[in-house]
Amino acid sequence: MKYSALIHSDIQKKWIEKFDSIKDQFKEKAEYNDVHSRFPYENIEWLVKEGYTLLTLPKAYGGEGATVEDMVILQTYLGAIDGATALSIGWHLSVVGQLYEQQMWEQDMLDQFAKEIKEGALVNRAISEADTGSPTRGGRPATYAVEQDGEIVVDGVKTFTSMSKGLTHFVVSAYDQALEKVGYYLITKDMPGVEIADNWNMIGMRATESHDLVLNNVRIPKENFVEIRGEGGKKPNGWILHIPSVYLGIAQAARDYAIDFAKSYSPNSIDGTIGEITTVQQNIGKMESLLLSARHFLWSTAAMYNHTSEPQQLWNETSASKVLVMNQGLEVIDLAMRIVGAKSLEMERPLQRYYRDMRAGIHNPPMEDMAYTNIAKSVQGLF
Repeated sequence: MKYSALIHSDIQKKWIEKFDSIKDQFKEKAEYNDVHSRFPYENIEWLVKEGYTLLTLPKAYGGEGATVEDMVILQTYLGAIDGATALSIGWHLSVVGQLYEQQMWEQDMLDQFAKEIKEGALVNRAISEADTGSPTRGGRPATYAVEQDGEIVVDGVKTFTSMSKGLTHFVVSAYDQALEKVGYYLITKDMPGVEIADNWNMIGMRATESHDLVLNNVRIPKENFVEIRGEGGKKPNGWILHIPSVYLGIAQAARDYAIDFAKSYSPNSIDGTIGEITTVQQNIGKMESLLLSARHFLWSTAAMYNHTSEPQQLWNETSASKVLVMNQGLEVIDLAMRIVGAKSLEMERPLQRYYRDMRAGIHNPPMEDMAYTNIAKSVQGLF
């Protein structure tokens, strides 16, 4: 990946050097983890040990204070090395970045949680449910919370809990029957009643182990009721750009593999390599153009988010980034597979994994129809 002209901050340079030192080990494990639907424990352990989980924690709390732009660039790079590792750790980076940028919790909770992050805590939001569909559609969760004997009892099942077995903390959405509102509750893995269902069996992003989180009347302190949905108004969340970043990286990896193949594969039916054939060159040109377009759109959106005093003006860019990257990324992988030909379907080659993982990204938020609807409402002044 030749990003050198676009890499400019010390944080970016430092972590790309670190990733370069470990990328071969990460790539070696990727095939096994995918085939066996096994979480990349060693990769995540390395990232925690090296301090990557502190990336988006502000400096005032003892973190690195990375910007959305830093995160997007680094997650793109990590996604090209191992998509499942990047997507898993990206949820943690995104949650932490948004929490502290928007000061979403009471100060005491933010201070305490920062200490736990520095001690190795890993967090993700658990908000999807089988009966509600995508949380971006605003359905009321069946998971409920009720106050009993000075504590809060949370009961329900959450789906698509990425990094489930590696998480120490879950920010769980539940319907508060007394308030008649949806709240968010901080739950730790060691609380009685917390279980992981071990039922993740998908064709894509298999190694994220996004099992169901089962909450069996989990009792938590009242102070762990940390948020109310919609309180304080809806704001653009630049940290959610970690999602298209990972898939942009996967598309980059597919491109890199196809280029290397085209430059080296020389069947005896032709002189030279297939990279000299006009049709292959046309596909390479299309692939590269799509990738350039997606990268510049996503990275410029992240840069604008950092430098604007009114992030609400970036609703359309943040919504469009994921849709554009996913659609163009899928086309990039399709072209890469056409270049490699039938060999791209061999299980020993990574292209088929890139394709399956990329398909999974369609179902990450925001959903395409919701993104287009929000963009349409924005340009018509209907919000």
